[in-house]
Amino acid sequence: MSDEQPALPNRQTPFSEAFQAFIPADWAPYPDDLPALLPAAEFAPARREAISARFLGDRIVVPAGGLKVRSNDCDYRFRPHSAFAHLTGLGTDREPDAVLVLEPTDAGHHATLFFKPRAPRTDPEFYADARYGEMWVGQRESLAEMSALTGLDCAPISQLEDAIAKNASSTRVRVLRQADEQLAATVDRLRELGDATADDELEVALSTLRLVKDDFEAEQMRQACRATAVGFEAVVAELPEAIKRGGGERWVEGVFGLHARHQGNAVGYDTIAAGGDHANTLHWIRNDGDLRDGDLLLMDAGVELDTLYTADITRTLPVSGTFTEPQRRVYEAVLAAQEAGIAAAQPGAKFSDVHAAAIKVVAQYLCDWGLLPVTPEESLGPDGGQHRRWMAHGTSHHLGIDVHDCAQALREDYRDGVLRPGMVITVEPGIYLKATDLLVPDEFKGIGVRIEDDILITEDGNENLSALLPRTADEVEEWMAGIWQRGQ
Repeated sequence: MSDEQPALPNRQTPFSEAFQAFIPADWAPYPDDLPALLPAAEFAPARREAISARFLGDRIVVPAGGLKVRSNDCDYRFRPHSAFAHLTGLGTDREPDAVLVLEPTDAGHHATLFFKPRAPRTDPEFYADARYGEMWVGQRESLAEMSALTGLDCAPISQLEDAIAKNASSTRVRVLRQADEQLAATVDRLRELGDATADDELEVALSTLRLVKDDFEAEQMRQACRATAVGFEAVVAELPEAIKRGGGERWVEGVFGLHARHQGNAVGYDTIAAGGDHANTLHWIRNDGDLRDGDLLLMDAGVELDTLYTADITRTLPVSGTFTEPQRRVYEAVLAAQEAGIAAAQPGAKFSDVHAAAIKVVAQYLCDWGLLPVTPEESLGPDGGQHRRWMAHGTSHHLGIDVHDCAQALREDYRDGVLRPGMVITVEPGIYLKATDLLVPDEFKGIGVRIEDDILITEDGNENLSALLPRTADEVEEWMAGIWQRGQ
């Protein structure tokens, strides 16, 4: 046991010699049985092999990222970088400061996971370290336990610098810089071959790798959508209470968050719970408004599973359970646009075809309502764009382990890319008619509608992964009424 007193925050009482002698004694031994391989880890070797083939002869460094301070000595809940999770199979909050290194070999690469294993109970870290100590944050894995979970060879993080610096004059080193800026600076100091351009190529490759999901990932997406449907139903059941108590948007956010933590790991992104005119703010996450009878609630939310795969679903619901006539007109216009977008989401089509199909419908409705100052064709042309006043965003994005997945892929592979079986995209047109927009007819002012579903591209078409939740206006009203009747 070290005689050196660990550095302590000002508010922490020093540890006496008697305590330091007493604290390690009389604990049950750690279990001898090793944990089972994580389900996601079974599919990670094929992903590592794909990156290996892309960068033969290079040392690849993929950090999980580090803990981030929320306030003073309290950290945010940790989430590993998506590329690290994808290549290791680790999810939930594993593993801060861990680094995956793919070491070049004659046969490709050998993977080693460097991380901070648990300290023995004789070490001051056990009782004095609020960030890593077992008394504070729970029991960490040993090297053998982490190896069993991931199927990877594991080594202590203290050996990482030597591994990065090995043969620095003859081995190109690439690091995923965005995951851990501090580690990237260390790599810059240690490496002789490799630069920011090489790092950028790695980032693009890791993002592109996730464009097509394997069978495990597709099933995770189905499960995330099922879990999200549970959360949406719980919110509908609570709408009368949300109206009565005030602060209804926060009530909705809280109810969904409860079910997200129970059904999965957490929310996949900050929930949008936008009542009334708030729905016309595309990323309304303040969620500090009331819900009122007669208004719409635009709810954009998703459950993230322990594997970090997330759903991303939007429904626009009448708070009272019944759409007004103007609300229904806008809703059915958005639904028609979504149906066109989903129909266009076919293998072999361009990703951009989905948006083109949906926005064509939106532009026609805007013209029919007298909002467009030009024809739909002119608005949709390269010198137009007037329709974007009422739908500024794109119709789709890739979805998976990130809510906006694969965002670093090249334009030719993403926006101009071809849809392939295994891709998961959202289809989410909307029409947003702000209360302050003087061009909007009075009957439509303050109405904002978006409908979003998660679509898996298949060999012969597509699968709506979020079809559990109703989409037509009649189905939405019937669904809400049924939930409330069951709750009486």
